[in-house]
Amino acid sequence: MSRRRVDISEAVGRGYGEFWRFRGRYRVVKGSRASKKSKTAALWYIYHLLRYPKASMLVVRRTYASLLRSCYTELRWAARRLGVEREFEFRTSPLEITRRRTGQKIFFKGLDDPMKLTSLSVYDGVLCWIWCEEAFEIESEDDFAVVDELLRGRVPEGYFKQVTLTFNPWSGTHWIKKRFFDRPPSADVLAITTTYKCNEFLDGDDIRMFEDMKRERPERYRVAGLGEWGVFGGLVYDDFMVAEFDRSEILSRRGAAAVFGLDFGYTNDPSALFCGVLDKARGELYVFDEIYERALTNDMLAARITARGYGKERIVADAAEPKSIEELRRFGLYRICAAKKGRDSVMSGIDRVRRLRIVCDPRCRNFISEICAYAWAVDGNGVPVNRPAGGSDHLMDAMRYAIVDSMDESKYSF
Repeated sequence: MSRRRVDISEAVGRGYGEFWRFRGRYRVVKGSRASKKSKTAALWYIYHLLRYPKASMLVVRRTYASLLRSCYTELRWAARRLGVEREFEFRTSPLEITRRRTGQKIFFKGLDDPMKLTSLSVYDGVLCWIWCEEAFEIESEDDFAVVDELLRGRVPEGYFKQVTLTFNPWSGTHWIKKRFFDRPPSADVLAITTTYKCNEFLDGDDIRMFEDMKRERPERYRVAGLGEWGVFGGLVYDDFMVAEFDRSEILSRRGAAAVFGLDFGYTNDPSALFCGVLDKARGELYVFDEIYERALTNDMLAARITARGYGKERIVADAAEPKSIEELRRFGLYRICAAKKGRDSVMSGIDRVRRLRIVCDPRCRNFISEICAYAWAVDGNGVPVNRPAGGSDHLMDAMRYAIVDSMDESKYSF
């Protein structure tokens, strides 16, 4: 096979020298838009698969469907850029890349199918590397542990095991920040932030876009340009704090009552139960518990709710699943009811919640993660619009169902 010589420093560019050389267990890269973090990772993997002929790797995202248009495409681009595309066989059913001469594999798995993830095995060689792209999608450290534990056992002399996480900046409450960025320096961890400034492949129009953003929309620039923690566009619920509180004391207040909302999920999305105490007189909402779990059948969901002691409570559920609501009644949740929908129901519900001061128990990690990332959508010019951006909003929806139900339904129906 004819080959062409490629200058790696020219193909990869600057700004990632430490990333390229690091051999510790965890390599974590938070980067702004256009910081070339994903492309650099893809180049690294293709290059090192050629250098380590017994190594295979796994690529992970939250959903399997998202891998084809992201990591798979990036890796194929990297092979072409390095002039070695013919060294590999690229398959889309199943999604897989194989090095022809050695049988090395690049596997692709989604966290939406954990059983297939844990059953992964390499028949020839060893699994050395895992790439978690858009790693903020991994919602809990427990989910990450399932991935991390796949790298176990001995590797050939001179080889090394490594997990790489790449992602755009996200809420500072995410577990990734605490585990990798807030800890003392360690030889096992490289945690870095990259920006568009290290991407010499951007043209003048690209640079001007960021400079205009810096001048006209500095808050967006802080996140999208400099890669700092946070979300741009403005949070939907900004009167929010995390603090411990005495639920019994709040419930003893005149007019205070417990409120519950339920958003359904199964494979890709979790079933999410919101549990709060609403003090209408003071305009305060106290979030004290949550259920947030995938792959729950309705009987399992009913059992979880009953075991927490909420089986006799009024629970307001997503009206889009009347069959599930009826099944939950049959499983003992006799007071569950459907949220009422009406014109502009989402925005009118958000308006009701925005009037409240929200206090969340620190144990409600999923609620904190969602509310700190629940932002207004932006148009093509980066200007916020009057609707929330899509994303992980299951507890946000459940909260809205519960709060609107507790208000004057003749005026504020969901």
